[in-house]
Amino acid sequence: MIAGLVMVVPALVSPAAKAPDGPAGALFRQARDLRYAQRWFEAAQTYRTLLGEFPATSRAADARYWLASSLEQDQRWDEAAEAYSEFLAKHTDQRLLGKEARLNRVRCWGIRQWDSPAATAALASSLSDEREEIRIAAALQLAKRQDARALPVLQAGLRVDVSSEACRLALLSMGVQPQAAGPAQGRFLVVRVKERNKTEALTVRLALGLARAVGGYLSDEQLRQARKKGVDPDRLMEQALNAPKGTELFSLDDGKSTVTVTVE
Repeated sequence: MIAGLVMVVPALVSPAAKAPDGPAGALFRQARDLRYAQRWFEAAQTYRTLLGEFPATSRAADARYWLASSLEQDQRWDEAAEAYSEFLAKHTDQRLLGKEARLNRVRCWGIRQWDSPAATAALASSLSDEREEIRIAAALQLAKRQDARALPVLQAGLRVDVSSEACRLALLSMGVQPQAAGPAQGRFLVVRVKERNKTEALTVRLALGLARAVGGYLSDEQLRQARKKGVDPDRLMEQALNAPKGTELFSLDDGKSTVTVTVE
């Protein structure tokens, strides 16, 4: 009885272990392994073979996405952008990969915009995409060429926390003053007061609307220094809104303590 069981189990397990989803699965795994080995050209060729021989495979969506990604890694930008477009056209139900494909396609167009009018036109068209992150990504790429068509999207991007700083820097690089949406842009003034006889600094985070309160942390001597340096506590909010995060607005030392104010 036991011997019979021992003989049956391998027969049940072995076929599944060898080929869980047949030749299509084997090709998919081969392409994946080539991609993991950073053999991008061969990986792309294998994904194309898979899609050509097994167009109805359940792996088609993943294969098309990773084909495009492999082409991008191989720096075949035009082919990659076209492959991403094909993936998006044929697999409209892929939300997560769809978002990545759109962003990656914009990056490919961004690289090619210097030499390809078609890539520049595609970026310009993406400025009206229904997805905010795609509009902003396209605008950031066009800003590299000082393309004024990007300006409205960059200004609007100041209101988006994840892209606010990138849009601000892009506008400044184009010689355009960012039009701040208001103080609530995820920015703070950070006041650090380091007294001579203490090892730890006092750190205070102030919302930009309370920027004038910074003066309360300054001694009379430091206020005099501030005036000499052209620091106006009443204009700190304006300065903070138009400065990149990480900017040190000023540092003052009266011999007893050092007060440093940065934008974060």
